[in-house]
Amino acid sequence: MFKVAILLLTALMTVPAVAAESSYIGIAPKGARIEAFTVPGASSASATVVLIGGLKGEQDSALLVSQEVRKFEGIPQDRRPYHLLAVPLANPEASALVFPPVGPAYRENAESHVLWRWIAVQAPDLVLIATANDDYGLADALTKNAVAGIGSVPARRVAVAQGALDAILALKEIPPSDARREKERRLARSPRAAADELAKVYGREFNDLTYIPGMGLIGQLRLGRTTEVQALVSPFVDGPRAGTPGRPVSGNLAGYLVFAELAERTGNARYVQMVKDAAGVGFTETGEMKESMGSSNGMSDGVFMSIPILGKAYRLTRDQKYCDMAARHLVFMQNLDLRPDGLYRHSPTSDNVAWGRGNAFPALGLSYVLMDCPKDTPAFSTMLKQFQQHITVLSRFQDQAGLWHQVIDEPGSYAEFTATAMIGIAMLRGVRHGWLDAREYQPRIDRAWKAVLARIASNGDLLDVCESTNKQATLRDYLHREAILGKDIRGGGMALIFATELAGLQ
Repeated sequence: MFKVAILLLTALMTVPAVAAESSYIGIAPKGARIEAFTVPGASSASATVVLIGGLKGEQDSALLVSQEVRKFEGIPQDRRPYHLLAVPLANPEASALVFPPVGPAYRENAESHVLWRWIAVQAPDLVLIATANDDYGLADALTKNAVAGIGSVPARRVAVAQGALDAILALKEIPPSDARREKERRLARSPRAAADELAKVYGREFNDLTYIPGMGLIGQLRLGRTTEVQALVSPFVDGPRAGTPGRPVSGNLAGYLVFAELAERTGNARYVQMVKDAAGVGFTETGEMKESMGSSNGMSDGVFMSIPILGKAYRLTRDQKYCDMAARHLVFMQNLDLRPDGLYRHSPTSDNVAWGRGNAFPALGLSYVLMDCPKDTPAFSTMLKQFQQHITVLSRFQDQAGLWHQVIDEPGSYAEFTATAMIGIAMLRGVRHGWLDAREYQPRIDRAWKAVLARIASNGDLLDVCESTNKQATLRDYLHREAILGKDIRGGGMALIFATELAGLQ
């Protein structure tokens, strides 16, 4: 494999000044990154062609694809008949592939899932597979299936020989694929339209008092469905499950954000008391601040799980002690998990891994509390500075498509839905409240939203949501967390919050 990589690099080193844009689209089980190249066509309306080589790890087809990329680049852009996306070495570890992929992505059949989902979200009009023999059924599977729920894509095998693209170059027109039409339909939705679609699926249950179903309920409140939400939460308010937080756990306190939103909308004293009960976890019986909120379990998630409810308690009571406790808990969490480079490791036992959602939680959590706490206090200044520093670091890791990845600083890890939505929300709030420079961050927000929107189907299915994740021991453990394709309450709730905030409904 090292020889193949060196030959590929040599083949691309003489590329003209306007070089093909490269990015990593996945990572094989033993750690080899899978790289793609993009050569833009004449216009944004041009068809998109994907060229794949190295499907069996073979050198000849990988070199052919890299040479075709270089040759296509040599065509003046205004004369290029289509956009070209190329994956020279699609299977760098020569694994056995299966299409459509089976098993949890990207834990099993990693390369198969990488190709399948990447092709789907690119929504090309034609896929060409350079192979001397079997393609593992990829061409047939792309043609006959709605790839990753987006749409089918015409595909064919081409000979491993010079001029593989010549016949395609001669085509006067490449019809749009079903996948392209569906992606264009998705991207044409306004934030409000996307919110309405998501609200048909998410925010319709509250079986556990945690943030996971809670974010969807907050989205429903923003869409004006207060009566429906009150009915869903009533068992926790004055029914059989009513009571104070008792033994707080990581997701428990953030679940009380639903009651904070209801308190603001209705003025109901019972909701206000529930928020105070949750926020009171950070204080002794005599009112002194504890060292922390006691609900972090050492994980960076704790910045979101505990801090926003303190901001809401301040908003409802105007007692500064809650914002002071928020600042104290932030320092506690940073002492545990903030790395010297400004990213958060997920926990002190997680091999220093900067998990995607483990960084999105601090960004989102601080964006909440900063909206609620008074600006003329040391607590606010401390939290604002930390928020700005963290967002600055995170911005460096947003990929070309607008996404953040399962492991923030591992570009070969999969692009992850919830981290992108949550960081996008945090940046949006930063711009709207003047904490971040709009000229720099609004384009990042726009790209993040476009990437999220492309991964939301009308029926609420989502693409590449990391499964629920507690502390993991190694980088490999995080890389192999399942990426869900389908409905997911956590991902749907976060997407609904992003959509409603963009629609101005917060």
